[in-house]
Amino acid sequence: MEHLLHNIAITFIPIFVAMDALGIVPIFVGMTRRHSADARRRVVRLSMLTAFLLTGAFTILGPAIFRFMGITVFDFMVAGGVILFILAILDVMGARHSHDDDTGAVGVVPLGTPMIAGPALITTCILMATEYGVWATLISLLANVVIATVVFSYSHYLTKLLGESGSAALSKITSLLLASIAVMMIRRGVLSMV
Repeated sequence: MEHLLHNIAITFIPIFVAMDALGIVPIFVGMTRRHSADARRRVVRLSMLTAFLLTGAFTILGPAIFRFMGITVFDFMVAGGVILFILAILDVMGARHSHDDDTGAVGVVPLGTPMIAGPALITTCILMATEYGVWATLISLLANVVIATVVFSYSHYLTKLLGESGSAALSKITSLLLASIAVMMIRRGVLSMV
């Protein structure tokens, strides 16, 4: 038991950093600014469930899945970057706002994956599971999901502080940040392949 607690303590911080819930908050606020409080709660639940299930599955089966499909983590990184980039461009152009009420779509993509359960988190969990055990990694992942849920659930205070025009401006800025993150993911994936 002491060994498990020690491994949980070691795996918690890398997963916390890879998840980057605090860094995703402005993007979450920008994407859900027109949602009702109930809809935002549904988005939070769906995005966290998606992130946990996807990352948990990759933590347990990741190396076998990648080997079976003949892909690498870097292929996954490039694919995630391309999806994020397309979503960011659509948001900047205003094409996504007509679907703002689709809480399921926003909760699963892009928030659940690849924003929360992205290549960084999945890769970190696979490496931690290899080094410190699957159970310690899954428990650390669950603890981080709980923390991210609390952070996202109270992010509406930021929306109230900014107001409607501030939230709209934040939405555009976060779309540009999203595009930049996407380019970084693609660049790292391509450079790692080379």
